[in-house]
Amino acid sequence: MSHALQLLLLIAVIIASAKLAGAASSRLGQPAVFGELLVGLALGPTALNLLGWPMFTGAGGSTLLPVVRDLSEIGVILLMFIAGLETDLGEMRRVGHVAFWAAAGGVVLPLAAGAGVAAAFGMPLFWEGIFIGTILTATSVSITAQTLMEIGALRSREGTVILGAAVIDDVMGIVVLSFVVAFARTEGGVDPATLAMVLGRMVAYFTLAVLGGALFEAIARRAQMLGVSQGLLGIVLAVVFLYAWAAEFAGGVAAITGAYLAGVFFSRTSFKPRIDAGIHPLTYSMLVPVFFVGIGLQANGRQLGGHVAFTLAIVAVAILTKVVGCGVAARLLGFGRTEALRVGVGMISRGEVGLIVASYGLAHGIIGVDVFSASVIVVLATTMVTPLLLRLTFPRRTRPPQRVVEETVAGPPEEAA
Repeated sequence: MSHALQLLLLIAVIIASAKLAGAASSRLGQPAVFGELLVGLALGPTALNLLGWPMFTGAGGSTLLPVVRDLSEIGVILLMFIAGLETDLGEMRRVGHVAFWAAAGGVVLPLAAGAGVAAAFGMPLFWEGIFIGTILTATSVSITAQTLMEIGALRSREGTVILGAAVIDDVMGIVVLSFVVAFARTEGGVDPATLAMVLGRMVAYFTLAVLGGALFEAIARRAQMLGVSQGLLGIVLAVVFLYAWAAEFAGGVAAITGAYLAGVFFSRTSFKPRIDAGIHPLTYSMLVPVFFVGIGLQANGRQLGGHVAFTLAIVAVAILTKVVGCGVAARLLGFGRTEALRVGVGMISRGEVGLIVASYGLAHGIIGVDVFSASVIVVLATTMVTPLLLRLTFPRRTRPPQRVVEETVAGPPEEAA
C-alpha cells in the first residue's frame, strides 16, 4: 500500500474514532475531548499501537507518526487562533479585579508547585520543571460552563468570575509559555547579554505584531474584494500562519503565541463572524480530531509504570493548586469561604491549552514521553472530577438551566469535538 493510501486510511480511522468517541463521551456527561483522548490512548502504544500495524508501516519500518504530528501542529495553530478569536478583551475588563487576581493565583501557584514536584522527583528545574509547571497553569472552562449551566449557576457571582478568570488565566499562561520557550532555548545559561537579546527579540516581535494587528481590518476588507472563492478565509489563514512562523523564527516564542495574537486582532474586526463561520468547520472537522487522537497516539501509558508516584503527585498538585490559588485570591477580595471554594473548584479542569503546551514541549524535546503521558492523565483526571466537585459545592437550584451566552476560550461545548 502506498504512503498516500496509508495516510488516507489512517485519517479516516482517526476522524471516525474521534467523533464516535466524542459523541459517546457527551452522552455520559463528559466533554467530547475526554472521549477523543481516551480513544487516542486506546489506538496508541498504550493499548492497540495502531501505527505499528503492517498496513500503517512502510517497508523500511517507517510510520505515519511524523505526518500525524505535522497535521497536529497545524491543528494546534488553528485551535489557538480560534481561542484568540473568542477572547473578549472587553469582557476581561468588565469582570473586574476579582477575576484577574483569581486567575493570577491559578497561574502562579500551579507553576511553582509543578516545578517543585518535578525537582523533587529528580528532574532539572530549568527548564523541564518550569515547563511542567507551565502545563499546569492552563484552565479549560468548557466543562465548567456546561456544568454551571445544568445546575442553574452560570450567571451567579461565582460563575461570572470563573468564566472571566478562565480567559485571563489562559492569556497569562500563553505569556508564561512565551518566556519559558524563549529562555529554554538559550545555551550556556542566561547571562545579562543573553537576557537582553531574548527580551529584545520578544519585544520587537510583539511590537511589530501589535502594529500589524492595526491593519487587519483593511487586510480583511481587501481580501473580501478579491472576487475568488474563500478569498477572505484564505488570506486570514496566510496571516495566521505568518504570525505563527514569525513568533517562533523571529521572536523566539512559541508559534501558537503568534496564532493566538492573530486571533485576538481579527476578533476586533467587523469580519469576525465571517471568519468564525469559515474557520470552525475546517478546524473541528479534521485537524482538531487529529490533534486530540494524536495526543493518545504519542502518549504511552505503559511507560508510567515507573512514574506512577510522579503522575499521582502531578494530578494532586493540578487539583489542589487551582482550588487554593484561585480560591484564596477570591477570599481575600471579599468572597465568602464557600463562594471562594466554588471559584477554585470551577478552575480545576485542564483541557486544550494544557495539551497544546505539553505537545509543544514533547515536539521540541523539553519534556519526555513519560511527562507527556502524565500530562494527558492530568487532563483526563481533572476533567472527570470537576463536574462532580461543582455539584457538591453549589447548592441545588430549582430554576431551569441557563443558556450559555458567553463562549469560552475552548469554544462552545458542542464544538469541543
